[in-house]
Amino acid sequence: MKRTVLSIAVTSLFFAYSCKNSQAPKQETIQNKNVKSTITDEQLMDRVQKDALKYFWDYAEPKSMLGRERYHEDNIYPDNDKHVVTTGGSGFGLATLLVGVERGFIPRKEAVKRLTHMMDFLAKADRHKGAWSHWINGETGKTVPFGKKDNGGDLVETAFLTSGILMVREYFKNGNAEEKALASKCDELWKGIQWNWYTKGGEKVLYWHWSPEYQWEMNFPLEGYNECLITYILAASSPTHPIDAETYYKGWTRNGTYLTDKTKYGLPLYVKHNYAEEYGGPLFWSQYSYIGLDPTGLSDKLVKNYFDLNKNQVLIDYKYCVENPKQWKGYGPNYWGLTAGYTRNEDGSTGYTAHMPINDNGVITPTAALSSFPYTPKESMNVLRFLYTQKPEFIGSAGPYDATSVNYNNWFTPRYLAIDQGTIAPMIENYRTGFLWKLFMNAPEIQQGLKKLSFQSDKYGIK
Repeated sequence: MKRTVLSIAVTSLFFAYSCKNSQAPKQETIQNKNVKSTITDEQLMDRVQKDALKYFWDYAEPKSMLGRERYHEDNIYPDNDKHVVTTGGSGFGLATLLVGVERGFIPRKEAVKRLTHMMDFLAKADRHKGAWSHWINGETGKTVPFGKKDNGGDLVETAFLTSGILMVREYFKNGNAEEKALASKCDELWKGIQWNWYTKGGEKVLYWHWSPEYQWEMNFPLEGYNECLITYILAASSPTHPIDAETYYKGWTRNGTYLTDKTKYGLPLYVKHNYAEEYGGPLFWSQYSYIGLDPTGLSDKLVKNYFDLNKNQVLIDYKYCVENPKQWKGYGPNYWGLTAGYTRNEDGSTGYTAHMPINDNGVITPTAALSSFPYTPKESMNVLRFLYTQKPEFIGSAGPYDATSVNYNNWFTPRYLAIDQGTIAPMIENYRTGFLWKLFMNAPEIQQGLKKLSFQSDKYGIK
């Protein structure tokens, strides 16, 4: 299976693969029974955060201890990739582990030991001008090609990973000797990434991929708007290999042309979502860059409030699901949320696609709503409560399964993806306490990088 890259080509939006043997487990194998309806909101958030944490704590790839690309309860891996780890998903996993430590779900000392092992693995793993590949063999540290020519550095996945690395550094940098040593390892990894290399010789735009074998043949410039904003923030913030502000405004904002005055359901979209300008893209666009980057009151020269941008995208998705123009059974205020993930193919097997209003096939991905808590706490809580109290078949050993459908006779796949499960605990925690946002936004380099790009945030004193 290949993860759909929505921001690259329209054709990839509808990519899916078949797993003929991926049938849902029988009812008697369901591990979690109904949660009592009297459970409080706080208890529910604790529960799902603990469950999602298991993906990265209990089910991590055993040698690297990083996040597997996928974890399948049915133990069926059609591509024999049980040992493959994902860099971006592992970055979300780092944030998830920090939430686990902060909330006392996992022991701090054990977490430091685990995180140190992970940083040592990353230091020895293949790197391409400092960037890691999308997939890494968890047993050897060698690059696993994501595609024939995608066998080198993946700057976007590296950015998601680096965001987590920086938060780990910030969390432990003033701790005991072991914690300070961990923070130092994180700092060294961060400083080794050659962000400016990925401008292809000084062009005023970042490029997604570089391969030692195929060089720049992938040829995918990072242009907004999609999930890649954090890549520019980190590249501008680098103390060793930075880009300039011109690269951000000429490249990411397409010379300022990515703004839009379009609205949907009376809500402004503010920016043109790549290939999804009417409703906005899949909801991971409002989540991946914002695990650490706090959108609250955040602005730059063109976008006046990133929180409003993200909130409106989520609300448009919510309103679309409530409107339910395709009349899917189950859609409504308690069951909504479209994003990239596993899906149900027409023959009932498991595939993968980028769910969103323009690509809606009756499958709801729980992470879409659960990772939107900062923007839509009431609407997201409705989904969380519905899943845990009324749909026990949709809950597995690491929380809600990746893909569900009430419409298709309560279909689900007993499988998880790191990039989906990894955003749940962090974004819920940002809603609850702002914990990860504070770590990332107060990092000295991030403060300077945001100022360089003319970002402003009264919350963090960035002007």
